[in-house]
Amino acid sequence: MERLQRILAGAGGMGHPPPDSPLLDSSEQVYISSLALLKMLKHGRAGVPMEVMGLMLGDFVDEYTVRVVDVFAMPQSGTGVSVEAVDHVFQTNMLDMLKQTGRPEMVVGWYHSHPGFGCWLSGVDINTQQSFEALNQRAVAVVVDPIQSVKGKVVIDAFRLINPQTMMLGQEPRQTTSNLGHLNKPSIQALIHGLNRHYYSIAINYRKNELEEKMLLNLHKKKWTDGLTLRRFDSHSKTNEQTVQEMLNLAIKYNKAVQEEDELPPEKLAIAMLVGKMPRSTLRSMFLT
Repeated sequence: MERLQRILAGAGGMGHPPPDSPLLDSSEQVYISSLALLKMLKHGRAGVPMEVMGLMLGDFVDEYTVRVVDVFAMPQSGTGVSVEAVDHVFQTNMLDMLKQTGRPEMVVGWYHSHPGFGCWLSGVDINTQQSFEALNQRAVAVVVDPIQSVKGKVVIDAFRLINPQTMMLGQEPRQTTSNLGHLNKPSIQALIHGLNRHYYSIAINYRKNELEEKMLLNLHKKKWTDGLTLRRFDSHSKTNEQTVQEMLNLAIKYNKAVQEEDELPPEKLAIAMLVGKMPRSTLRSMFLT
């Protein structure tokens, strides 16, 4: 009876507009580990220009936290651009083998790549997400773009479908009241493809401990053994020629800049030095390196 009253009230019975009903706080966040993020980016970059997909392992800590600790790739035929359905036999065998290696976590969702065209869900992706949410309502779909991702900025987003019944009743799908994290501004392409109409975005956070931070900071750091490695003579000679040519061009520009410093007003000279367009600073950095 209460459900019928809520439906009638939401539909705006007797010609009245639907009232604003209190919604549950769904300030949910997806915590992705460094290992899972690196494996997703590596898998997505290896599959360019085609889409790849995989499953995410983790657990649902509470009503507001989804933790992703690891991922594994799913086999794809590679004949098309869009990802296909999940191979349940491969998934079951992989989970059994992971449990033997000390990975008892459950499947919390799936990920796939959109190489070069942003983070959103297509019609095929929505159908795949529906099959995951049929097993668990809190399943998450993560989309990563390995082409637009650069060092220090990963183009990634997490989505979950909106119940169509709430949209037909004119109600909002959820209410976010948390002050932790933030939602990325949606792109126009994602809004065109049904963001906030068929699915909504979830905030993503990256939780790292002290050891993981040290490991990631030392990932591209030079070692003393790098000085002992020999480079090919032809490539090293070509690099030296390019460096000398760049220094020659910068020396010509520096000589010209010194002559123009007397003619430039102090305001423009300060702006040029602040922007870093002076050849002097570039030459100094080349000599220091």
